Amino acid sequence: MRTNPHHRSVDPLTAVRNLGILAHVDAGKTTVTERILYLTGATHKRGEVHDGTTVTDFDPQERDRGITIFAAAVSCVWDGHRINLIDTPGHVDFSDEVARSLRVLDGAVAVFDAVAGVEPQSEAVWRQADHHGVPRIAFVNKLDRAGADLDAAVASIRERLHTVPLVVQMPIGREDGFTGVVDLLRMRALVWADRRDSFEEGPVPEALREEAGRRRRLLEEAVAELHPAALEEFCAESSVSAGTLAAALRELTLGGEGVVVLCGSAYRNRGIEPLLEAVTAYLPSPLDVPAVRGTLGDTVQERAADPAAPFAALVFKVNATATGRLTCLRVYSGTLLKGDAVLDMGVGRTERVGRILRVQADRHAETDRAVAGDIVAVVGLKSARAGTTLCAPAAPLVLEPPSAAEPVVSVAVEARRSLDTDRLAGALARLVEEDPSLVVRTDAETGQTVLSGLGELHLEVAVEKIRRGHGLEVAVGRPQVAYRETVARGVSGLVYRHVKQDGGAGQFAHVVLDVEPLEVAPGSAGEFVFRSAVVGGRVPQEFVRAVEAGCRDALAEGPLGGHPVTGLRVTLTDGATHSRDSSEPAFRTAGRLGLREALRAGAMALLEPVAEVTATVPDEAVGGVLGDLAARRGRVSGSTARTGTTVITATVPLAELFGYATRLRSRTQGRGTFTSRPAGYAPAPAVPALR
Repeated sequence: MRTNPHHRSVDPLTAVRNLGILAHVDAGKTTVTERILYLTGATHKRGEVHDGTTVTDFDPQERDRGITIFAAAVSCVWDGHRINLIDTPGHVDFSDEVARSLRVLDGAVAVFDAVAGVEPQSEAVWRQADHHGVPRIAFVNKLDRAGADLDAAVASIRERLHTVPLVVQMPIGREDGFTGVVDLLRMRALVWADRRDSFEEGPVPEALREEAGRRRRLLEEAVAELHPAALEEFCAESSVSAGTLAAALRELTLGGEGVVVLCGSAYRNRGIEPLLEAVTAYLPSPLDVPAVRGTLGDTVQERAADPAAPFAALVFKVNATATGRLTCLRVYSGTLLKGDAVLDMGVGRTERVGRILRVQADRHAETDRAVAGDIVAVVGLKSARAGTTLCAPAAPLVLEPPSAAEPVVSVAVEARRSLDTDRLAGALARLVEEDPSLVVRTDAETGQTVLSGLGELHLEVAVEKIRRGHGLEVAVGRPQVAYRETVARGVSGLVYRHVKQDGGAGQFAHVVLDVEPLEVAPGSAGEFVFRSAVVGGRVPQEFVRAVEAGCRDALAEGPLGGHPVTGLRVTLTDGATHSRDSSEPAFRTAGRLGLREALRAGAMALLEPVAEVTATVPDEAVGGVLGDLAARRGRVSGSTARTGTTVITATVPLAELFGYATRLRSRTQGRGTFTSRPAGYAPAPAVPALR
């Protein structure tokens, strides 16, 4: 029987592993993390998601909903290796949290459900890891479930992720009878007895030897196809030794040419020790990844993962609480000591590090230093944001920050009590500090505070965080859409006389206006054009400018619903002045009131903002997506076929896009994505001021 060696001393950089746990929601990422913490001695009780007792899902909302929302970092020791682990969210609304984590990780464990195989969000996080060049190993979880099938899950990895799965284990028993795995490298059986935390190692059971031999042969052939040294040995010996296989698997993993596949059941604590051994054997240390590149002005510099090099680190997460800020960072080079001064390249200011913490989700252990390769949290920094580079003041450098996703969904938020307005503004500012994928703005026309994010659940969680964390009652509604009014049919020769006499100097202005629609490019909101056709100096030039200013005043509110007016041309054709009572204010008033009257006399039309939507959807869902766009009054402008997917472009009224992210995901089983950008204005079919 093997014993847990987590108590051995930790050694230098080669013994550090920075990895993330990636997967679709409900594949078992958090349970895998909990079992790793338990087996490495970081916790003394196994946390359960359904009981709300997990370490990494510590936020009340995560425990209420039973899903991971916020990436949580934990640190533990296994077999002389320091493992810095980040449990990432699986829901698509929190994909930006995953991207920020991947930016600072060296490797990852992708967890798959043995029943469902590769699920939609599994594809999304896999593509994110490809983008960041993060080596991965795969863990097929939940082999104890009814319908679990390792081979089907492996086939889906091959087909949907377009990678070469290198299966190094086979299960012993099926579904409820799953008791262990056969290690195909060493050809040994690892069996976990009920209610035991450790496994018994022994020979492969007689009934499984033939199948294990066949699978070992498939593994050797797959590795030999990809690795020259393994191919040479395979040709010479007709087999590949365990040592050559292990070395080849590590190189193939680091190069991204294949993915090592292990299996087990995290809930039943089966398969976690071999997973940890695979993490230390195949995933990279900070020394195995390329030196980080940064810029200083126009020059590009590299910083090796060397504790003696100048300090450089990247902030990937900020927790802004009422009692202070916790800044999570990855140290890429150098050494950080408690009390050190660091340069925040985001604001160009030097700050002092108060404390350095090893993070255990919401619990922390203080340490006196952090070296290259470490993931730690620091206290004392006031201005650092996610994506900020921290470096030694004498050796400035800017590391590439993780890119923030563009928000696609918005809601209007306001405090139910006017006394809480300032508190709400502070709470929103703190939210944006913590999550750069949230955007807060004030609509210049409606005056609403608008919160934008990556999905309805994303915004729902953010608003709930304000309610729980700050004790604020918040009203949430759909943001008002900024409509426009335009001239459909103009008027000619409208005469307006402004005469006012109430003692002293009076006011006199006489104007004749022509108002007509302005031909503009399709989709634009148009402009306002003013010109004068007055001849003979009947209206002096300074009064002409006053009439134009008065007309611009009138554009603020149209006759249909008080919306701004656009897309018209006004011509001053004639006018008259009084030698004593005419003035610029008089002609400005005449221009404002005259144009208002002209707009009421003509025919007006309402314009609504439209957006250009680009949706990427699986081929089998194209019909449903097109039907939904048509129901939203969308006009499809084109579609392009790609491998397995179709890209649809359409122009859709902005008012119809609220809720579209959720609808698109439900119609495409979570695999559809879309982006939108403003595309101007188009005629509205009905007066929406009453909507």
